[in-house]
Order: sequence, then structure tokens, then C-alpha cells
Amino acid sequence: MKLIGTHTSPYVRKVRIVLAEKKMEYDFVVESPREPGSTLLDINPLGRVPTLVLDDDTPLFDSRVIVEYIDNITPNNKLFPGTNRERTEVKRWEALADGLCETAINIVLENRRPKKEQSPDWISRQQDILTRTLAFMESQLGDKSFCLGTHFSLADIVVGVALGYLDLRFEALHWAENYPNLARLNEKLLQRPAFSETVLHD
Repeated sequence: MKLIGTHTSPYVRKVRIVLAEKKMEYDFVVESPREPGSTLLDINPLGRVPTLVLDDDTPLFDSRVIVEYIDNITPNNKLFPGTNRERTEVKRWEALADGLCETAINIVLENRRPKKEQSPDWISRQQDILTRTLAFMESQLGDKSFCLGTHFSLADIVVGVALGYLDLRFEALHWAENYPNLARLNEKLLQRPAFSETVLHD
């Protein structure tokens, strides 16, 4: 298998962590669709990362599709629970964390536009979403060891990835000071090689 992505994408990191937790071998090709001469558009018409190319050259798109596929084809270290209620709970956490990443990325991209073209009101609304989502995740985690309670799952992966993106792009936010439950989980996750070896960077 071949994973195409960048070192700055939280969605790529999500897939890399899942592959590491499942102990699967793959080739990591660092490529951005925005780079001149990128061939990613020939494989993925959406022009997005991550893109996972299977051994038969079938490309898979979207991190949610990719991680579920990976978990389904390997029986070890299951990251999605078998019961419907718990599985739905994992997907709920994934929707929250992915939404947090999307909001954060939107703020970053808006701030990169020329100052006169930026919308302060729009940025403020996105920052409100960011704050509300962090507060909600903090309360939902509570004093539990992991998002689902006592066992590690994809829910923890996506939360750790979202927090890692905030560390990369929103250093001034100091989120760990305001959300101790999330900070405690994040510290625990960073002890796992799959997390410590995939920290986002430019």
C-alpha cells in the first residue's frame, strides 16, 4: 500500500497512526496537490490528502473511509467496537474531532489571505466554534481514561490528532491550560510510538 500525504495534515496523521497501531507496512509518499507537478490529481480527482493506494492500484479517499477500511481488513488491535452503540460513539467522536480540525484549518487559510480580503466576523465565528467544541469534548471526556471509558479506540486517535493540529497552528491558544481532561489524555497518547513518531510539522 502507498499513502500519499503531507506532514502538516491532521487527516494524514490520523491514517498514519491507525496504520502504526495496526502494525501495517506501507510506503509514505510526501506530496501536496498544491505543489507544481503533483501527480495526485491523476489518482484522486478531489485533489486531497490523504489518499491510500491499495496493492491493486485502487485509490481510497477521505480519512474516515481509509481508517475504517484498514480496521476492517486486519483483526488485530481493533479500533472500531463491534457493538452498534459503541461504534456510533466512536463515529461521534470522529465527527467532533474532524470538525474541530476543519474549523481550525479554515481559520488558518482565512488568515493567510490578504488582510483586506479577510472577514473578521467570519474568523470570530469559527473561533467560537473551536472554543465550544473543545469545551464539549472536555466535558464528554470527563475523568475517563479514554474517550470510550477504559479502552483505547479510534475516538482517542482522532482527538489526539485534533489537539496535535492545535499545537502546530494555534500555539497561542494554550488549550492545555483550559482543558485539563483533554491535556491528560493527550499526554497519555504521546507515550504511544504511533503518536510520538507522527507529530505534525512543517
